[in-house]
Order: sequence, then structure tokens, then C-alpha cells
Amino acid sequence: MTSHPPVPGLPTSDSETGIAAPAALPRVTVLVLAGGKGSRLEPLSRDRAKPAVPFGGCYRIIDFALSNCLNSGLRRALVLTQYKAASLDRHINQGWRFLSRELDEWVDVLPPQQRLSEEWYQGTADAVYQNIYTIEQSRPGVVLILSGDHIYKMDYAALIRDHLTAGAAATVGCLPVPLDEGKAFGVMGIDADRRVREFAEKPDAPTPMPGRPDTCLASMGIYAFDAAFLFEELCRDATVPDSSHDFGKDILPDVIERAHVRAYPFGDRDRGASGEGTGYWRDVGTLDALYEANMDLVRVSPSLNLYDADWPIRTFRENHPPPKFVFAEEGGDGVPRAGMALDSMVSAGCIVSGGRVEHSVLSPGVRVNSYAHVSDSVLLDGVTVGRHAVVRRAILDKGVTVPEGATVGVDPDADRDRGFTVTEGGLTVLGKFDRFPE
Repeated sequence: MTSHPPVPGLPTSDSETGIAAPAALPRVTVLVLAGGKGSRLEPLSRDRAKPAVPFGGCYRIIDFALSNCLNSGLRRALVLTQYKAASLDRHINQGWRFLSRELDEWVDVLPPQQRLSEEWYQGTADAVYQNIYTIEQSRPGVVLILSGDHIYKMDYAALIRDHLTAGAAATVGCLPVPLDEGKAFGVMGIDADRRVREFAEKPDAPTPMPGRPDTCLASMGIYAFDAAFLFEELCRDATVPDSSHDFGKDILPDVIERAHVRAYPFGDRDRGASGEGTGYWRDVGTLDALYEANMDLVRVSPSLNLYDADWPIRTFRENHPPPKFVFAEEGGDGVPRAGMALDSMVSAGCIVSGGRVEHSVLSPGVRVNSYAHVSDSVLLDGVTVGRHAVVRRAILDKGVTVPEGATVGVDPDADRDRGFTVTEGGLTVLGKFDRFPE
């Protein structure tokens, strides 16, 4: 799922609403939900939370939501963590502590505190409810709630302006998806004024959009709430015995009967090679989806443009030297030895020493040795590929060493026998510091 056309009849920019936008936004606090287990991303999520999984050579998944906030002028954010949060907490501390407290700007990690309960978070709404005291202390007029595990570019300020001008109690970011994919999303039905009239979380039979029987309108997991309304609804939901305390399952289906809940169509800020919006939005919740999103980046005209200076994606970057490509000669046995990378992204600190890299993404500090061949793969920090080794259609997590002459991804059945993860799509994945059998 890479391209999403506009929803017919819905405005795609503020200038099309016909309503004057407010001159300035009220005080906004952003909540980034980053506590999911990410079990479908194992072994990459074996030691880290899903939003901390590396992406695109030098980024983490959460960098996209946080960069969208920064580019939208929203500089007060709380990142709500839970499972395996050490890596994510370290990344936030290293890469997102540049905002000035003196100017009332911050990105803070908020671990579970069990202020209101001795339970772990029971759902997305419960995660917010258990931190309601801290959120109230930030004195928000509007609370913007985001998922920390999607890849996209979006101006959240435009959504908030639309929310305010419409006088809505809540606004939900949405985009059209194929009907058969709707089972994985919250699916909504709206009227001509974009008011949400139906909302079903992961329905078995998604309701199609009017006039588009093969498409449904899906929630992006982006919610803007008037703060007072949100706090009232969270407190009400906390007293409901059979509630799962989730925004999609409980809060939104209930409040659409009592309050103005508005849909806001995805306004893509990504600009591809042509300068036009690409409609790019990715849920990278599975290994195959994460791999395909990485492969999107090495196309000649990528679906997601990381080189757009008007909407930069920030991250933490360690101090590495430039990448290096060495050897361009014939070997002693007549076999050419050349360090090269074609149709690939190669990060700082990489050394391609007489090996060949094609259609791949290399994270910082990767080394590819002589006569090795890496193709259609994603190599994370510090991976070493030995001489004459072959890596094909694989993701190798940090610190993996491929021995001299070994193969990965060439024979999926052999990879399974060695204890490596092989996905339904035939992708071989090695976890952090996984070892090859003797």
C-alpha cells in the first residue's frame, strides 16, 4: 500500500474548505503511542520496541512521526512507552533533546507509572488515561494522538486547523484503502460534511465508500481532541467494566453518537522526484512490509523522498567517516575484484572492500569484503559480510557476521534449518548478533 488518491468530494488543502483558518493554533500537546510489542517484526523487535526498529539506513520508525511534528510547528510531545523501551528511550535522548525547555519545547519519554492502576496499559485509550495527570500539567487546548510506527509525511497543523474551524470535538485522520485491506484498520463511514457517522475497528466486512465498492475509508490512528472533551471521555470509559479501553474499539464508536467527530483526509507532504505528492503511507508492522518500504527507497524515482529539504526527516547520527569503496582490479585468478554499490543507499562508515552491492540499503558501519555479493537486502549497523559470501533478499540486524563463503537468502529451506526466520514472502531475517551454525 503505497499510493492513496484523494477522497472524492473532500478537500485536500485548507484553501478548499471555504472556512477561514484560525490565525494561530491553541496550545497543542502531542502524544506519540510507542508501547506496542511489535511481535510480527520479530526477531527485529526481539530487543526493541516497534517504533525503535531501524529504517532507511540511518532512521528509526518513530523519527517520521516526530519529524512531522517538528515540521508542523508542534514542539511539545510526550512519547508513551511500555515494552522493551530501552533502545527507544536511548534514541530519543540522543536525537530529540535539542528543543529548548526555556522556550517551553520538549520531547519527553513517558514510561508506565501506574499512577491510576497497577496494570500495564490495557489499550490505547488506557495508555493516555493512565498518564492523564502529566498531560493535564502541559495545559493543552488540543491533544493530538499519533501512532509511532508508520512511515509517511503529513502536516498535522493543517489537520488541527480543520478540526478547529469545523468546531469538532474530535477529528480522525483517514485515507482510502482497498476493501480487502480494511480488516486491518478502523473503518469509518462519513456524510457529505465529513462528519463520522460509523466507526468499526478491524471489521470482518468493511463498509465500502459510496461509489467505490472496492475501497473503504480507514483510520490512520491520528486523533485530534479538544482536551477537556478527551479527559471527560477517558474518565467515563475507565468506569465501563467491559470496555477494552481502546480509541478505535470503544471511544470513537461511542462518541460519534453524542459529539461532532470529523474525518480529515490524508494530506501528503511527501514530494517525489516529479515534485508532486506521492500519497505515500506505510504500515510497516510486518517483516515483509518493512522490507518493501526499504526497497521503495532505492528506486530511481523513490515513492518516499528522503531528500526533500522542505520536509526533512531528523534522526540521531553517530560520528562516522564517509562511506568508502575500495579495489578496482583483476584478482590473481582472473576474477575481477571491485568495491561498488549500484541502485543502493549506503550510510556513513560503510566500507565496500572489493565486494558488490546491488539494490540494497546499508546502515552505518557495514563492511562488505572482497568477492562478496549483497543484493535486494537490508543490512543494519555493524554487519560484516565475509569474502565470497552471498546475501540475497535478507534483513540482517545489528552486529551479524556472515562467515566467509556463506550464503543467506539463497535457499530459504536451508535458512529455516539453520534456525533463521523466513517470512511468508520468502525473506530471510537474522536477529541482533545471531550466529551461523558451526
